[in-house]
Amino acid sequence: MAEVNSVYQHLELPFEASWFPLFYLLAKEKERSIRQVADELMTSHSAISQLVTKLKEKGLIKSFADAKDKRVQMITLTTKGTQLKNKLLPIWDGISKSMQVMEASYPEVAHFLPAIAKLEQHFEAQSLSSIIVDEVEKDKGNKKGAALTTVTKKAKVNGRK
Repeated sequence: MAEVNSVYQHLELPFEASWFPLFYLLAKEKERSIRQVADELMTSHSAISQLVTKLKEKGLIKSFADAKDKRVQMITLTTKGTQLKNKLLPIWDGISKSMQVMEASYPEVAHFLPAIAKLEQHFEAQSLSSIIVDEVEKDKGNKKGAALTTVTKKAKVNGRK
């Protein structure tokens, strides 16, 4: 992300790589609800709301109530945001082409992006956080079992059962 941010800075574009997923979604579809964005990006509603607030302050995004359900907040690029997006499209194309060049130059990289896609699919089925918690819980159980085995062995050595 730092490398891509340096490209934006070099080209004097007021954009951060961390904004890309939201901008990309809004570039594909004119408007989305914050919930739709959060679900598609597999992140929290709160995180997307914070990003939307930041981008609204910069005049790049605007929000409005959904016509069908006033409780739903919809977001879209402003004119300024659309103008910035249009300046970003060639850079995003350049990033894509650079990845293709790297893939052609280093065949082992060809497995990298499909591997990331597989990981994403796996995390859709079971989140990384739940995998980590499961491992921690399993490790706690193993330590308890190991401690119990040690106490049992000491008791046998001392003639107790």
